[in-house]
Amino acid sequence: MKEQNYSDHARIVPGYHYVLLPVLLLTCIGSLVNLWKSLGDHQRLYSASLIVVLSFCSFFIAGYARIFALKAQDRAIRAEENFRHYLLAGRPLDARLTVPQIVALRFASDMEFVELARRAAEENMDPDAIKRAIQQWRADHYRV
Repeated sequence: MKEQNYSDHARIVPGYHYVLLPVLLLTCIGSLVNLWKSLGDHQRLYSASLIVVLSFCSFFIAGYARIFALKAQDRAIRAEENFRHYLLAGRPLDARLTVPQIVALRFASDMEFVELARRAAEENMDPDAIKRAIQQWRADHYRV
């Protein structure tokens, strides 16, 4: 696997980000145009409005599917990093750390993880600042 760092750690899924989302957006726009053109024709109005509703529902389903998967991964990452901190420091992560902070800490190597976690809790560091503070990057190729 290729090395990861701050500048290339974001995960882009081409089929989702570059194909599905634009197609769904264009479908929503097209359904609105169809509805607009159907306003004077009462025979087409029902089907046109139904297409609008279904198009927007599809767009929301795609968004929620992505959000739900990320939330499930965040819970798993929180448990994994809490366990890693316990193994390295003999105690669980600081309760002041938020899930986004813990998710950002997963990229820290074992050598800097405990100290960076302490600093993140004490200074209430932003997740982006945590990622920028990492000296030795630990890749995560499994997050989607």
